[in-house]
Amino acid sequence: MATDRSTLAEVHKELLRSDDELDAESVESMSAESDGSMPTSMDSDEEDAFMHGIDVVLDKPAPARKRAAAQKPATLKDRWRNPSEEDKEPRPFQFRPRRPPGVQLDFLQKDYSPSDIFQLFFSKHVMRTLCCNTNKYAARRTAEGLQRHWTDINNEEMFRFIGIIIYLGLVKTSAARDMWRRDRLHRHPFPASVMPGYRYEAISAYLHMSDPAEDAKNDQLKGKPEYDPLFRLKPLQDQIQTACRAYYHPHQNLSIDERMVASKARIGMKQHMKDKPTKWGFKLFVLADSSSGYTCDFNIYEGKSKTQSGQGLSFNAVVDLLRVRYLGTGYTVYVDNFYTSSELFTHLRGLGFGACGTIRENRKGCPKTTINALPRGAERGDMRWIRDGPLLFVKWRDTRDVMLCSTIHKAYSGQAVQRRIRNPDGTWSAGQVPVPEPVRAYNKFMGGVDLSDALIKYFSVSHKCRRWYMKLFLHFIDIAVVNSFIIHKEMALERQQKPLTQKRFRELLCMELTDCRQPEASTPVETVIEAPPSPPPQSPEQKPKGCFPAPVCEISTDPFLKATQGRRRCVHCKMKTIFKCGSCDVALCIVVDRLCFTEWHELKSS
Repeated sequence: MATDRSTLAEVHKELLRSDDELDAESVESMSAESDGSMPTSMDSDEEDAFMHGIDVVLDKPAPARKRAAAQKPATLKDRWRNPSEEDKEPRPFQFRPRRPPGVQLDFLQKDYSPSDIFQLFFSKHVMRTLCCNTNKYAARRTAEGLQRHWTDINNEEMFRFIGIIIYLGLVKTSAARDMWRRDRLHRHPFPASVMPGYRYEAISAYLHMSDPAEDAKNDQLKGKPEYDPLFRLKPLQDQIQTACRAYYHPHQNLSIDERMVASKARIGMKQHMKDKPTKWGFKLFVLADSSSGYTCDFNIYEGKSKTQSGQGLSFNAVVDLLRVRYLGTGYTVYVDNFYTSSELFTHLRGLGFGACGTIRENRKGCPKTTINALPRGAERGDMRWIRDGPLLFVKWRDTRDVMLCSTIHKAYSGQAVQRRIRNPDGTWSAGQVPVPEPVRAYNKFMGGVDLSDALIKYFSVSHKCRRWYMKLFLHFIDIAVVNSFIIHKEMALERQQKPLTQKRFRELLCMELTDCRQPEASTPVETVIEAPPSPPPQSPEQKPKGCFPAPVCEISTDPFLKATQGRRRCVHCKMKTIFKCGSCDVALCIVVDRLCFTEWHELKSS
């Protein structure tokens, strides 16, 4: 078990500390207590240890007076076995999935574009729910006095908004509003061709997944068992989880691991994982297909476990993800040493699941006998094994000792792996070293969640947010895009076609969601400008030659209204102005730092 110099109390204090400087994300998280948007769940002692990767139920050392009796458990053999001793392989489970593994679409009869696959996760029903709740939240915030221009959003505009979010994952900027700048350093035609920058910021500020009225009812339940800290995510989270399970059935090998969604929000659900690249944020337990990296299911760790099985938090995390009615039986689950225990593996075997994973030597149920144990000076490749019914424990010497537990493998089947071996003269050379069967299978199939994480991080849409739940909304988009790409890839391979790269897939998805054409035929930046109305027919004598500025209406004699009366909205920057083009009859600004009259005509002529 890994140790940490900081105590649990110090880590907990770090979670709730107050910094001198508050970033944009944490400011609203701190003020969220007033509007009820911040859960106040606090970890128990068991869950506090869980943040350190410790399960106090399974990793708790035995009392001193009972350690002598615990040295030789009655259910284990009395000594470790050598690799030369034959091990009897347990009878494998018959693989009986509920559906044929792979994509659950009739792709041989119908072509699916990137947007068609993405809309399996963000369906029209999901978008209607998002739009309805966003409009309600905007109305509430406007009634509270928030001065921001707002018009109700519809499905088509919400799809365009998500298209821009995916584009921001492809083209990284320090701030989203830089995408709408027109200076020499920042010129990105695509976002401005989809929607104005002020509209994108308004949707980002008011986007809401749940009904605000229902949020208020849930907030009144704080401190009670009925309170749901993830209530603001539930409408979209449930839809994404259902879609993940519906349109793809995993293959036989599965992996379960944690995933961190980075966040600086001051909230009780934020966790600390010292061994992860992302150390602070929201923790997700993820079930992934080991071969493709498809996210089959996930649960968000809330900070307080509602189901008390008495077997520990790691036991609950695995069992909650394995749904027999959805998956079927005969699957093999690979986990790391935080989850592995004899109780869990025995329980999974009773459900019809095989299991394999690394295990900690101090975990309850792990053999404690030292008879014929692996010696301290063992050579690389040496191993020992011991069997307790269906449970196989294997210890193998690589660069260090590795211990695994399995319910489906034989201890040693004669396999070997290539390693660098030091020769007697001090040189290094490649050589073959024996490897136990559980180690070989674990290295091959454990990386499903890591593969999924890598695909997400290449073009992640995550960015700074003022509200804590927006981080998870962006992560739901990441899950939907990556799962859509995996579905596209498998359909293309089944058709014996070359699949798109993830980058190209995302590019096409952006253009389809925003209703744009291919880049070669796409309309340039002037598409943000509305087509000017046709001027009334004039005779050749009356029609002016060329374009010239003119007032939009007759100048008022009142000096207080001279610069404001009759103003119209500029078609280029959408600000109000008293000038127009006398020839085109289009309102345009003529200001020192906003010369829309010249810019608009240059874009029109190009």
